[in-house]
Amino acid sequence: MSTAPHLTIYDTTLRDGAQGEGVHFSLSDKLRLAERLASYGLHYVEGGWPGSNDKDRDFFAEAKKLRWTTCKLAAFGSTRRPNTETSNDSQVRLLLEAETPVVTIFGKSWLLHVEKVLRTTPTENLRMISDTVALLKKEGREAIYDAEHFFDGYSADSDYALRTLEAAAEAGADYLVLCDTNGGRLPSEISTIVRAVQTRFPKLKLGIHTHNDCGLGVANAVAAVQEGALQVQGTINGYGERTGNCNLTTLLPLLELKLGKKVLPQGNLRQLSELSAFVDELANLHHDPRAPFVGRTAFAHKGGMHVNAVNKLAASFEHIEPASVGNSQRILVGELSGGANVMMKARELGVTVDEKSAQTRAILARIKKLEKDGYEFEAADASFELLVRRSLEKIPAPFQIESYEVKVVRSRPTARETSHAKIAVRIGKKVQKTSARGDGPVNALDAALRKALLPSFPSLRKMKLIDYKVRIVSSRGGTAARIRVLVESSDGAREWGTVGVSTNILEASALALTDSLSYFLLPRPT
Repeated sequence: MSTAPHLTIYDTTLRDGAQGEGVHFSLSDKLRLAERLASYGLHYVEGGWPGSNDKDRDFFAEAKKLRWTTCKLAAFGSTRRPNTETSNDSQVRLLLEAETPVVTIFGKSWLLHVEKVLRTTPTENLRMISDTVALLKKEGREAIYDAEHFFDGYSADSDYALRTLEAAAEAGADYLVLCDTNGGRLPSEISTIVRAVQTRFPKLKLGIHTHNDCGLGVANAVAAVQEGALQVQGTINGYGERTGNCNLTTLLPLLELKLGKKVLPQGNLRQLSELSAFVDELANLHHDPRAPFVGRTAFAHKGGMHVNAVNKLAASFEHIEPASVGNSQRILVGELSGGANVMMKARELGVTVDEKSAQTRAILARIKKLEKDGYEFEAADASFELLVRRSLEKIPAPFQIESYEVKVVRSRPTARETSHAKIAVRIGKKVQKTSARGDGPVNALDAALRKALLPSFPSLRKMKLIDYKVRIVSSRGGTAARIRVLVESSDGAREWGTVGVSTNILEASALALTDSLSYFLLPRPT
């Protein structure tokens, strides 16, 4: 059996990732995320810097109660302060008190930082590295040494940068991690320098820690791995300082599917999209739809030629199977579409359509006309399905809005505006007239419409609006410009989107709401 060291993944979402703008994790969030990352199969999870804040110290106290089977918890900190006894350094002491099996410390590799930031001597910096690593090993910890600004330091003075690694290595560091802290290096530079370090320290395990300031965080990590690096540090969704860190949700599929390196338990890569969405949800951030591998549009096809090709052979325009990362193929319908788009999109929604039929051509022509008028069906699958099924199956509308009136009133300058809507809705041969108040005119209109429909369709109580978006389609008309309204709705089990367009925001809203309610009431194919 081979005993060759294997590539390990070191997650720093909870520390380096949390330093990104707009990223905030509560103590409860950190514990939930740590547990999720551990169960996903990552090798190391860095919990934070116990010397920096009370929340991180509380985290390590609570994290002891979690299950850490194959994953190791790491505490993060720095080397001792200049001219300080290591055992008396308060920051180092807090690292040990965290009681983690792994401690990661960073030290200075760049003389600029040694002399201008730390304001100490090159010799003292070497002692700081050596002394801190030695103490960690004496206390029985796995010691990971992060060589901060290593590539910048190497470019400025390669001899000194290598001596900092030597100080950590001789003190017993388990990994020497080379950091592109400013994120300014090119893959070719990473490859050259990692190769040089490998030559100098052939028996030591190297790691790589990259930032994304040039959009090369993942590429630089891959370059290091190809040169023999045995640990990659990064964050889920690329969170981190400035433009972020190496994005593990991009890196992991590259390692497994492109480079053939097994880094996750069998089958876990298929959970990647779910993990990515979970972390964004926990951080209260919008999920990037264009993220490689895990984004909603990663395997979305719109051009008619593209769709025609993937219908015949998915691999013609998909570099991997979407399911391998927990994602799925999506067909988009719009002005660039062909008959194959309509057919495959309809099939995706459970409706059988003949690509070359007159009905399909008529549907496509209708879609292109609507898109010219400002409609967009990419985020409005329900409106698209209604259009298709009404064309093919001649399904009658369950109701029709006959008329409506909406008033917004402010009785005095300091008073709050009130909105009131009156509506007449035809259901079969009967016209139901109702009125309702709401928080704003659209909410009032929605309330009045539902009030009119509930006696005939009591199941609508299950349905709720979960998102409402407004966009000006074209500003050339000034205040008369066309308005696109996108509505997202849910019945607790599923979610769907609908669209309405008009020069009047209320009419656009009414159209989108009507589609949403109609879709909910649509007879489902058996």
